[in-house]
Amino acid sequence: MHDLIQSREELDFESLATEITERLRWLGGFGRDSTGGVSRLLYSEEWDAAQLALKDWMETEGFVARYDEIGNLSGIVEGTDTSETILTGSHIDTVTNGGLYDGQFGIVAGILAIKYLKKYHGQPIRNLEIVSLAEEEGSRFPYAFWGSKNIVGTANRKDVEMIKDFNGIPFVKAMNESGYTFRDETKAPRQDLKAFVEIHVEQGNVLETEKKSVGVVHSIVGQRRFTIEVTGEANHAGTTPMGYRKDAVYAASHMIYDLISLAKRLGDPLVMTVGKMEVSPNIVNVVPGKVIFTVDVRHTDKKAIVQFTEMLTKNINDKSNEHAVQTSIDMWLDADPVPMDTKIVEIIENQCKKNDLNYKLMHSGAGHDAQIFAETVPTAMLFVPSRDGISHNPAEYTEPADLAEGVKALIATLYELAYLE
Repeated sequence: MHDLIQSREELDFESLATEITERLRWLGGFGRDSTGGVSRLLYSEEWDAAQLALKDWMETEGFVARYDEIGNLSGIVEGTDTSETILTGSHIDTVTNGGLYDGQFGIVAGILAIKYLKKYHGQPIRNLEIVSLAEEEGSRFPYAFWGSKNIVGTANRKDVEMIKDFNGIPFVKAMNESGYTFRDETKAPRQDLKAFVEIHVEQGNVLETEKKSVGVVHSIVGQRRFTIEVTGEANHAGTTPMGYRKDAVYAASHMIYDLISLAKRLGDPLVMTVGKMEVSPNIVNVVPGKVIFTVDVRHTDKKAIVQFTEMLTKNINDKSNEHAVQTSIDMWLDADPVPMDTKIVEIIENQCKKNDLNYKLMHSGAGHDAQIFAETVPTAMLFVPSRDGISHNPAEYTEPADLAEGVKALIATLYELAYLE
């Protein structure tokens, strides 16, 4: 086992690092925006083009490539026992103006790892499958983990049938126009999945700070996401006295200030973010009549998330009454903290030791598809460092050597899971 990924006759890791970065740049071209970032939202033209390009690449490498009903794309190398599958991969969608690494690194890494195993170790015992998941971010529609939830069978069509993006485009219309439809919910989810391993950039600065190349994730934080709608009264900016106004921006700003201040007082590991805001009518000489803003709350302890939600709700209702506005609170994501499978974590850690990889056991402060798979499938995660902890930003970057170290750990892990009895 120690020689599995050490032989430079089999794989030159400097060349691997170059191939990873070239593939990331290539894939990042689908959705490249005017500022140099990547905007590839679910069921957009850019998303469609990226999935099709990945399908072509998978087929070129000799994988059997296919889409499921909602647009998840898989590339498969069949095992001698086709009833069992070892799955790896990540999500193809991005945030608006994202970077080259979040999500798509896990897809590129998975293809290259399986390509290596297929070339040098032949047919596995269990199927090896790379999946480019349709959606994880919740960036276009108020719903996250659409791709992984459909694979494990927890997605419910009624949750998305009536939702729209910020441009008013219905979810179902966008899905249908990309050529996809709903999963048949009368059928059981896949029963062949024996393990899921996701590799991802850390999106934090722990590994970089501690000079580690690989993170072995033992748990993922829980999170809740909200859409808050504050409705006041739009009116003339010149003729409406300050004391008579029902200014939605003024009310919302007080809510946001208080919530962020509360989160700072409570301290780590709680984090809270207001990441998106819409003002209506958004005209310079009109008192704002409506504000819609989002709230993202995360913590390693479910009780702490629940307690913060209670404080959030009270604060918003109190401020709503104080400012004489109407407010609605929609909690559209509620994900519990999730432990990874201890046996797979142990396998990854042992492989890191055997192959002299500089690693660290850690938890994930970001949500990932791994937490959805972990509900029903033995699951684990690998991290590689993020320079300055930057992510969801065109400036996100990981050193090519660290990318290669991560793929090295993935190769060793997939080998043990798919090739050994």
